[in-house]
Amino acid sequence: MVRKVEVITHDPNWSKLFREEAEKIAAILVQEPVAVHHIGSTAIPKTSAKAIIDILVEVHDIERIDEFNEEMIELGYQPKGDSGIPGRRFFVKGNDSTRTCHVHVFQTGNLEVEHHLNFRDYMIAHPQEARAYSRLKEELARKYPEDIESYMKGKDGFIIEMDRRAKSWKESSRQ
Repeated sequence: MVRKVEVITHDPNWSKLFREEAEKIAAILVQEPVAVHHIGSTAIPKTSAKAIIDILVEVHDIERIDEFNEEMIELGYQPKGDSGIPGRRFFVKGNDSTRTCHVHVFQTGNLEVEHHLNFRDYMIAHPQEARAYSRLKEELARKYPEDIESYMKGKDGFIIEMDRRAKSWKESSRQ
């Protein structure tokens, strides 16, 4: 099945959907979560996005997360292992045509946690960058409506540059 690429204008309801889903996930993982974060474009106000809520869960021990696969399945998630990112556990809610949530689980201290949070916080603090990101995603979605790989590749250069800026911004704010 082809994954459609549909980017829509920001929906203020996304933060509510995140909170509802985060609560359910935290109840399953019980003692493992350190923190649950809303990441990705749906976490950035006024930013167009694919209507998929990205949730980052920091845990004490990543190796224990596979023990919760059955409970996550009952909640509607498909366990995807690390899905190509060592040190991560990835879960998808829905199927390729009806995805609603992605859950990225990392052990506290994994650099991916800082990367995702820095990107989100930088984009929130720099709305002009967020608008440029929205325009890029909208353009790529029009160009590649049935080619998720080309859509993702089209964002790579922008994301790499924003990651660089976000890291620099975060480091300068610590001083």
